[in-house]
Amino acid sequence: MNTAVLRTEFRLFRREPGAVFWIFLFPTLLLVILGSIPSFRDADKALGGLRPVDAYTPIAVLIALIMSGVQSLPQALTGHRERGILRRMRLTPVRPSTLLSSQMVVQGTVALASALLALAVGRLAFGVRLPEQPAGYLLALLLATAAALALGSVVSALSRTTKVAGAIGSAVFFPMMFCAGVWLPVQEMPHTLARVVQLTPFGAAARALGEAAAGDWPGWAHLGVLAGWTVLLTAGAARWFRWD
Repeated sequence: MNTAVLRTEFRLFRREPGAVFWIFLFPTLLLVILGSIPSFRDADKALGGLRPVDAYTPIAVLIALIMSGVQSLPQALTGHRERGILRRMRLTPVRPSTLLSSQMVVQGTVALASALLALAVGRLAFGVRLPEQPAGYLLALLLATAAALALGSVVSALSRTTKVAGAIGSAVFFPMMFCAGVWLPVQEMPHTLARVVQLTPFGAAARALGEAAAGDWPGWAHLGVLAGWTVLLTAGAARWFRWD
């Protein structure tokens, strides 16, 4: 990977205050707002004895991934395409694929940093326990990040302009937020709905992160769903992506 391109993409990202806020700060801010509600700090039998703030901490982590993959990455890549940056790169020794990989590193790094911030604030402000199975949690988090970026790459591949990318991203964004458990934690969903949701990348990620946070190794079925979606979406992005 070309480090100069990577540094440039990081600088460009920092100049987008909206992206910085929604990916890096908003998930933690939402967790703080929810954690400030007294009832969210009381144990809930429907959540297996967990407090709602405990259950929403993994969800805050997933929000950062969804924001990064579905909203920020497609806007950045289609913006480069609209401005002819990808076309001009073909005349230089730097391959357009270098820009794609650099963008994925930037978005993934910021999303992971946001996840760490949410975990730290949850622990310090509300006594949320750190993941009791850290290795499993890290594996699930990395697979979820890969799936989010692969999904964003598909949105980029199907979008010719930033307006189209925004429209497709929004159409994908809200179902993925639902599957992650933003409005109703997966643990509280009716059995049939929960089984369907767990076949989606973020539904599987929510379950895997929740299991690892509780001290269990993430279910291999959930990890397999994440890996399967990553492979499938990556193949689709490679098939449909156009540089100009």
